[in-house]
Amino acid sequence: MTGAPLTGIAGVVVLLLLLGTGTPIGVALGLVGFGGLTLLLGLEPALIKSGVIVFDTLSRYELGVLPLFLLMAHLCFAANASRDFFNAAARMVGHRHGGLALASVGACAGFGAISGSSLATAATVGLVALPEMRQRGYSSALATGAVAAGGTLGQMIPPSGALIVFGIIAEQSIGKLFVAAIIPAITQMLMYCLVIVILCRLRPDIAPATERASWAQRRAALFRVADLGLLVLLVIGGIAFGWFTPPEAASVGVVGALALCLWRRRLNWNSLRHALSETLRTSGMIYLVVIGALIFSVFVSLTGLAAQITGMLAAVSSNHIVTLLVMALVLLLLGSVLDGLGLMLLTTPILLPVIQSLGLSPIWFGIFLVRAMEIGFIHPPIGMNLYVIQQIAGDVSLGRIFKGVLPFLMADFVHLLLLILLPALALALPKMMGV
Repeated sequence: MTGAPLTGIAGVVVLLLLLGTGTPIGVALGLVGFGGLTLLLGLEPALIKSGVIVFDTLSRYELGVLPLFLLMAHLCFAANASRDFFNAAARMVGHRHGGLALASVGACAGFGAISGSSLATAATVGLVALPEMRQRGYSSALATGAVAAGGTLGQMIPPSGALIVFGIIAEQSIGKLFVAAIIPAITQMLMYCLVIVILCRLRPDIAPATERASWAQRRAALFRVADLGLLVLLVIGGIAFGWFTPPEAASVGVVGALALCLWRRRLNWNSLRHALSETLRTSGMIYLVVIGALIFSVFVSLTGLAAQITGMLAAVSSNHIVTLLVMALVLLLLGSVLDGLGLMLLTTPILLPVIQSLGLSPIWFGIFLVRAMEIGFIHPPIGMNLYVIQQIAGDVSLGRIFKGVLPFLMADFVHLLLLILLPALALALPKMMGV
């Protein structure tokens, strides 16, 4: 189709303009995709193709995993999970220099395994952790930076909403994506902890040591999160070992979360109604985004834009590593002006065919893309986690928060480079477990 790649580029430009005006992502993707299909195919074929996409998407069995995991997360919110995770981590390491910052990262990891959302993790852990750190004389830059960066773990640690959306759009196994994310999530958390340790070694005054908790207090705090930890292990372990499919695991998670709320005496009509309403609202928004992204994906594939980009990248270098580094640079630049979900939905239809033409694994690309997307959450000037933390911290300036997150941002760049150089970080565990 002559000139079709130019049509694809025009579509991407229009999409960026719509996003810049504040148009919701799902609406912008759907409008641009449908408009492009109308230009390329005509109005009637575009209507038929879009209708088929809507029906196929809403009738997919795998899509049921999303509202179920969201409901599980909201029920765990009601069970006071964020405070319990932070308290347990603080009791274990809070007495060391930087211990409460380490506890914040640990709490984000634990809570991220339930929430699957970067913003929710940063907000809920921040509400608990930031006042504690500020009260004990921690540097506001370190305190806010640790929580903002730790919050991004919510996107990587399974069950991750971002990985679910990628799996649906890219037609990849959600279970395999969850298993592939485990090692990158652990190494990401360890790198954040290493940053805190190094900063506190260089400047112990930014994170004073606090009183050591007794072993009785530690056991009590660990006991408070034992039930939540077992639920997470059951859900993720069930998927990893093939006991459940992802939708079945999500159903088990919801039943387990209901049981936890009952056990903790936190379940009432108000909490249940709130959990259900928030799940429906968020699910509806994500369904709209997914449908819009799939329509846009069909439009991009028809334009041949991905093939053009593949050719351009091949012309830059025949080395896969160089190509991936260029791709990472593009993703990081886009991530500084687009929110995380927008980055994923815009780039997946364009870059996934490029990855497959290079003979690389789409599962690895999903982890790589979510990792780049996470960096966008703490990358100035858009970095949504930074603004969430500012709202919670109140008196801490954005400049101060930017300064605090910079060392963690450097660690993110190193971690992304490791994913490129060592794809086995994402692919070894699924291969080993035969997922």
